[in-house]
Amino acid sequence: MSKSQRPIEQLVEIMAKLRDPQNGCPWDLKQTFATIVPHTLEEAYEVADAIEQQNWDDVREELGDLLFQVIFYSQLGKEQGLFDFDDVVQGINEKLTRRHPHVFSDTEFACEADINANWEAEKAKERSAKGEDSSVLANIPRALPALTRADKIQKRCAKHGFDWDTLGPVVDKVQEEIEEVMEEVIQVSPDQAKIEEEMGDLLFAVANFSRHVQVKPEVALQRANQKFERRFREVEKTVLERGKRLDDCSLDYLDAIWDEVKKNELKTK
Repeated sequence: MSKSQRPIEQLVEIMAKLRDPQNGCPWDLKQTFATIVPHTLEEAYEVADAIEQQNWDDVREELGDLLFQVIFYSQLGKEQGLFDFDDVVQGINEKLTRRHPHVFSDTEFACEADINANWEAEKAKERSAKGEDSSVLANIPRALPALTRADKIQKRCAKHGFDWDTLGPVVDKVQEEIEEVMEEVIQVSPDQAKIEEEMGDLLFAVANFSRHVQVKPEVALQRANQKFERRFREVEKTVLERGKRLDDCSLDYLDAIWDEVKKNELKTK
């Protein structure tokens, strides 16, 4: 590799060498588009986690790992005569320029809502030009976390008027779905498939409630997970400090410690 090369050029060359049929890495040579996908998702989550922790050294490192995923796909595309890294970059450059006429041309919009409407219109044109699904729900990735996908589905529908404009009906829907779950649960012979279906409806309604109060449901649940884990670890620590084993403690005893941990945490805020 030449010292005069730009870092991105070096990375592209490194990837090509890893995939060299004679001298490449056996693991890299075995990979396909499909086998790399799980690694890409993992790297994206690691970026998000590093940002959440505000560990900027880790953010830099994890972004590098995520960039390598793009380079890997591009190398696979090049080998199969589909596209290469330059095609990927050129494509995103062109798309961003086209979707931001208020920045890259003389087009003017009255407000942010008009900018967003133009963005969606451009996306619709792109789908139409490709002969793709023309539904307003087209191209919402199925691999997204379920809560995130629910939020995106609801936002797409809301942009076209399919939405409540007050909070009351949203809350009523959540309560209705809770009742429907319970109706299935209390049956003499509960049908697990029906319970799952009603729980799905409940979670979808809760995601909608979250959207209406301007909270991202995936973020809210992630933070709730983190809070629970932090507090439970303190419960474990307290139990050990008192010379007990977690499995030997009653629920009432653990609940009392949980309340202590919660009170102490609130005091320090």
